[in-house]
Amino acid sequence: MESFKRLPAHIGIIPDGNRRWAVKNGLQKKDGYEHGIQPGFELYEMMLEYGIQEATFYGFTKDNNKRKKSQRDAFTQSCVDAVQLLSGKDANLLVIGNTESPAFPPELKKYANKRVHFGHGLININFLVNYDWEWDLNNLIENKTLKSADIPRVDLIIRWGGRRRLSGFLPAQSVYADFYIIDDYWPDFNKSHFLDALMWYQNCDVTLGG
Repeated sequence: MESFKRLPAHIGIIPDGNRRWAVKNGLQKKDGYEHGIQPGFELYEMMLEYGIQEATFYGFTKDNNKRKKSQRDAFTQSCVDAVQLLSGKDANLLVIGNTESPAFPPELKKYANKRVHFGHGLININFLVNYDWEWDLNNLIENKTLKSADIPRVDLIIRWGGRRRLSGFLPAQSVYADFYIIDDYWPDFNKSHFLDALMWYQNCDVTLGG
């Protein structure tokens, strides 16, 4: 096990590249999502091993609903499957997303916008499902609080798939996050991705503007 002098308390995970991975492997685009579930649990185990306190996974966004129905159905089902598997682990789950939209999976409403404790609750896991950054920030204007107010500031964001953009991921909490990009697609996750990100983080200058 690697030893690190400093660790991010809260890590954001953008698991991109599922569709491109599927095409590369001769599958339909929709088939990539189901192959992204197991990597999430491999990463979960690594975060437990290294004592990470909190992680936020990007499930799907409001804008993702512009995709073909077969793809929408696939990524929605993968989110449901991932949460159901997580319910058998040791985690404190918070699902954040617009539950009033028909795109929000009804199976996850019992976990939505409140912290639900599983097992020994060794790590806080936040899952953005049908998340919309405008919906989140507009609530700040209207009700003086974010919809995602229970999610703290993010220290490190790791994005798979090579894209170098935030894609609406928790804009308020990400204001001072360091951003690490992995060119490999999410379903090709391996342990070195996470370890390399933590190693890179060792030399980040965390001043928060000071």
